[in-house]
Amino acid sequence: MDGTLVDTEPYWIAAETPLVESYGGSWTHEMALSLVGLALEDSARILQEEGVRMSTGDIIEHLTSEVMRSISRDGVPFRPGARELLADLKDAGLKTALVTMSMRRMASHIAELIDFDAFDLVVAGDDVTRPKPYPDPYLQACTSLGVEPADTVAIEDSPNGLRSAVAAGSVVLGVPAMVSLEGAGAHAVWPTLHGVTASDLSELHRAHRKIGAA
Repeated sequence: MDGTLVDTEPYWIAAETPLVESYGGSWTHEMALSLVGLALEDSARILQEEGVRMSTGDIIEHLTSEVMRSISRDGVPFRPGARELLADLKDAGLKTALVTMSMRRMASHIAELIDFDAFDLVVAGDDVTRPKPYPDPYLQACTSLGVEPADTVAIEDSPNGLRSAVAAGSVVLGVPAMVSLEGAGAHAVWPTLHGVTASDLSELHRAHRKIGAA
């Protein structure tokens, strides 16, 4: 979700920086980028290592509330082409799932702010025992939707997300936002979702299913 469909990573960084500084630490842009794609529990532990004297749960709740406040104030910051692609997938009658390591209250908040019913299912970080890069989030989504992983296309912007979807057996499209996806195993990497349609994803799926079956 973050970095793939919506550009909330700057909101997370804006929430992390004053939190670390309030405990006398410093938080650089490079340090913030190291958290992209991590489970929130892992991110919280890193913040604790940087001096934040709060429990893991309290850090997650604090950051989530700050980011939700920014989204409520500024609106959903869609990545280029993301809203249009979601609408096209809906028009095509294709099932869609939001698979994110953000907390459910955050994922649901964003989904509810979209001006149409964008997702058939939301799988959030607090819905799974093992987060990305484990395959569990995508496997849970496929089971709930009643589809085989090999019949799906996953879109990801982080190495951990790509590894999760690849391990689950999806055809995986990487669309980089803030970090490089080199070597993470995507079947294809496109620079943007701008202009991408449901038909484009179907073509991508057919091409890589054929390669996998060869």
